[in-house]
Amino acid sequence: MSVLVDSDTRVVVQGITGGEGKFHAEQMMDYGTNVVAGAVPGKGGQEVAGVPVYDTVAQAAREEDADASVVFVPPAFAGDAIFEALDTSLDLVVAITEGIPTQDMAKVNKRLSEVDTRLIGPNCPGIITPGESKLGILPGNIFESGDVGLVSRSGTLTYQVVDNLTSRGIGQTTAIGIGGDPIIGTDFIDALELFEADPDTKAVVMCGEIGGEDEEEAARYIAENMDTPVAGFIAGRTAPPGKRMGHAGAIVSGSGTGTAESKINALNDAGVPVGDTPNEVADHIEDFL
Repeated sequence: MSVLVDSDTRVVVQGITGGEGKFHAEQMMDYGTNVVAGAVPGKGGQEVAGVPVYDTVAQAAREEDADASVVFVPPAFAGDAIFEALDTSLDLVVAITEGIPTQDMAKVNKRLSEVDTRLIGPNCPGIITPGESKLGILPGNIFESGDVGLVSRSGTLTYQVVDNLTSRGIGQTTAIGIGGDPIIGTDFIDALELFEADPDTKAVVMCGEIGGEDEEEAARYIAENMDTPVAGFIAGRTAPPGKRMGHAGAIVSGSGTGTAESKINALNDAGVPVGDTPNEVADHIEDFL
């Protein structure tokens, strides 16, 4: 089983006529993803890699019976692209774009509270159900179907942990890269709820990083609501306070909140073992299974 995406997911690629959009649309199709349309204003009537392009997401979703979109649109226009997708009947929108202005995402965040559509990202690698469908830029060759769910703020960490799991013969149900920006759609708790409700997910990996309090909040959720065992990893242990490390949200304020230590302590208190390396995370998952 899986969460959010499977072989039946019908995908619109927003920005498919651009270099990134075309390349990754082809990569997704090569993996087996059912890409049914592209959506680019003013490009309607074209075809990219055999996929029909429409002027609007609404038209693409209607004509091709799509239920998800993935956004490969430049930062200045990505907020509007997400808004356009949220105004349709799509169930899922995955925003890959990095560098979307925070004020644009604040408006998107308000709109999310008014619709049923789920947003993953932005500034994320996407989502994959191994062997069935991937939406985004994840390298499908390192994933294998199995019974471990994964949620991560970092794409690179996702790949490292998954590679360690797969090399041990431990496959994954679904992996969700939620993104490292200060304002995102799906957060840790949202993803953990999905995995807890999935009968085929026997264990979960949660990869966090410094900055914010999302990991601490997730630890409280795990302690109070989850029977499925969770193993964790926290990146940025050596980052100095006040210096942003990679992701826009990965910055520790001078107040002492958002530190690696506070996150690790919160997870440990919730019964979540935290690995010092991706390999140690795989050790913990192996112990659960």
